[in-house]
This record gives sequence, structure tokens and C-alpha cells, in this order.
Amino acid sequence: MILTDANVLMYAAGAAHPNKAPAVAFLDRVANNQVTATVDAEVLQEILHRYRALNRWADGQLVFDFARRLFPEVLSITGEVMDRARVILETDPTLTARDAVHAAVVAVYKLERICSFDRDFDRIAGCNRIVL
Repeated sequence: MILTDANVLMYAAGAAHPNKAPAVAFLDRVANNQVTATVDAEVLQEILHRYRALNRWADGQLVFDFARRLFPEVLSITGEVMDRARVILETDPTLTARDAVHAAVVAVYKLERICSFDRDFDRIAGCNRIVL
């Protein structure tokens, strides 16, 4: 199972960008059951937060609804996940809390990888990133 980061969904839904085509291709593979992937609750929160902050709420609703259809089961952010995120943050002072939470989800749920354009995941031990 692969954790899908919010940036993959946002690039796929966004304007022309070098990351758009690989994001769309990955999500197509998920939709066609060629790849088993999911999201965590923080990914959905990121979508809501970012589009609301950009005053693009209608777009945010579409991206959120697409994510919920493509990934009907959402991984919970539990106390165990947050405890692991805290430990991860201690290893690298430049990591964001959000990245640490996603990396902790990968560890706690024993996922294979994370699909993200964020290279910061490459610095986190045990968090293997799919490079798109």
C-alpha cells in the first residue's frame, strides 16, 4: 500500500505544470487498480486548508470529493502516529510537522511507500518515496 500525498492530487487538478502529467498518470494507475494506494486524514485536511486559504473553495471541494471517491478508506491520525511524528521531528529540525505526520503514517501502518513530489521524505529513514 502506498500513501498518496496531497501535492499529487493538487498537481493533478491544477494548471499546466511539469508535475501535472506524472500526478495524473499515478492517479490513473490507482483508479485502474494497477497500484494500491490510500490517503490519510491529514491529506484531506491539507486539501481543505490550502484551497480555502487560496480562496478557491469550489476547486477545493472538487479535489476533496475526487480524493474521497478514489480513496474511500482514509487512514486515521492516531495517538501512535503523533507519537511517532514527534520522534521523527527530533531527527531533523528542518522537517515540517506535516511531513513528519505522513512519514509516521507510513511507519505505523507499515506502508510500502509514499507518493509525493516532496523530496524532504527522502531524508526520513524508512519512508521510501516514489519519485514521479
